[in-house]
Amino acid sequence: MKLQQLRYIVEVVNHNLNVSSTAEGLYTSQPGISKQVRMLEDELGIQIFSRSGKHLTQVTPAGQEIIRIAREVLSKVDAIKSVAGEHTWPDQGSLYVATTHTQARYALPETIKGFMQKYPRVSLHMHQGSPTQIAESVSKGNADFAIATEALHLYDDLIMLPCYHWNRSIVVPPSHPLAQKQQVSIQELAEYPLVTYTFGFTGRSELDSAFSHAGLTPKIVFTATDADVIKTYVRLGLGIGVIASMAVDPVSDPDLVGIDASNIFTHSTTKIGFRSSSFLRSYMYDFIQRFASHLTRDVVDTAIALRSNDDIEAMFRDIKLPFK
Repeated sequence: MKLQQLRYIVEVVNHNLNVSSTAEGLYTSQPGISKQVRMLEDELGIQIFSRSGKHLTQVTPAGQEIIRIAREVLSKVDAIKSVAGEHTWPDQGSLYVATTHTQARYALPETIKGFMQKYPRVSLHMHQGSPTQIAESVSKGNADFAIATEALHLYDDLIMLPCYHWNRSIVVPPSHPLAQKQQVSIQELAEYPLVTYTFGFTGRSELDSAFSHAGLTPKIVFTATDADVIKTYVRLGLGIGVIASMAVDPVSDPDLVGIDASNIFTHSTTKIGFRSSSFLRSYMYDFIQRFASHLTRDVVDTAIALRSNDDIEAMFRDIKLPFK
């Protein structure tokens, strides 16, 4: 059994059982991958993949367990390399962050600016996507950190640390009837067409829950994953915007009025997560603390030792998180 074989079977799954696509991604040949997969199956005496002719059709039950363990083994190999890098080049390496547009655009710029100034030899990469894509990126080892708010059940196999709370604001043009109000009720909001986040993005579930609890149905006419796109369509008069308060900027949005909606919607909590098998480089600890100052190295290590996200949640229950 070779590490290369384990990497091949994991990457085949990552490429939806498309061996040709896997070969392109790994800069190798399709026959070479197929041969190594067969050799591993012969050595183990079982099939990892079911086949129809030359095509892989699904992962067998035994194969699913083998793939899971192979991911752990490859993660440990990466951790060993990280340990070596920590001692050889402590201020050099890479950092991959997977998150949503709202976090990338409004929550992370200052963190990244300070981080890059301190670690100019660290290559930082940002991947934006849906909660499912973010979770998969970290689980598959394509990203080091996931920063997310929605669908946290997708991150059960990651260590998730709470960073901050945030709420929503209503945005309208200055000429809108609600523009002069200091506070808006959910009943008033239900009377107007709404422009907000796509389901599954940036705290959208809290909006749906608030309307459901009030026995009302929101008139959602347009959704997007990007707060800037939402504001654009509010300006066009398509409807009232409901976005993260951090995305409302009086300087860059002088033509919009923001109304605090914390009386309508429950706050959301953004978390940062990583694989339990990860070895965190010193600069990774620094990045976490820059993003959430209460997450010191000692606090992060204590949370890692707990392993269970339920235990981590209990650990932070009495800690007052900041609002953004």
